[in-house]
Amino acid sequence: MLALLEVDDLFAGYGSIRVLNGVSLQVEPGSITALLGSNGAGKTTLMRTIVGLIQADRGRILHEGKPIHRLPPPQRVEMGIVLVPEGRQVFSDFTVEENLKLGAFVPRARARISTTQEEIYGFFPKLAERRRQAARTMSGGEQQMLALSHAYVSDPTVVLLDEVSMGLAPKIVEEIFEYLHELARGGQALLLVEQYVSRALELADYVYILDRGRISFAGEPAEISEETITNAYLGSLAS
Repeated sequence: MLALLEVDDLFAGYGSIRVLNGVSLQVEPGSITALLGSNGAGKTTLMRTIVGLIQADRGRILHEGKPIHRLPPPQRVEMGIVLVPEGRQVFSDFTVEENLKLGAFVPRARARISTTQEEIYGFFPKLAERRRQAARTMSGGEQQMLALSHAYVSDPTVVLLDEVSMGLAPKIVEEIFEYLHELARGGQALLLVEQYVSRALELADYVYILDRGRISFAGEPAEISEETITNAYLGSLAS
């Protein structure tokens, strides 16, 4: 099966500071791939490089087998590559409906925005109840639901998720993780950075561990030993 997203021998960083040192990974359609590692391992840098916010120094990024690492970020979004960054980033003064419409700026997404909105409201009834409410007046969990939905209305093929459960109540985390399963069942490829290791291993089909800018483990969740995780997190389990 052709990977929707492939990263091949990627080097990137910030100016003279090299963060990624030959990272290679791939994400299959209809799957959830977890990217684990301690703080400073390079996880967010990798995601920002994939969407074009950081320019790669060396290596390739491919979408459906086609190289995209020289394309500007807007063109990558048009191809279906979307990042949900850490921090519940929404348009705080706009309503839920307005946020969703702003997310559908790709022509194919605009054409089906009404249908997509109803799909979102069906999965997140709280957003339906607050469709005319300003995002800044909602709870953190509701804002995270909106941030995920904002990405979904762009009609993505690859969704990059950076710590989407951070700071949320367990019940909200359950709802969000179930939503991620729905995205994968719909054929999207998900690359997930997640602070709760045990939850990530339950959710993922495949796992990579990033350690100081290099992949130190690649395999299925059942193949990971506690020692491997402990070493990756410098002796402390994050679960």
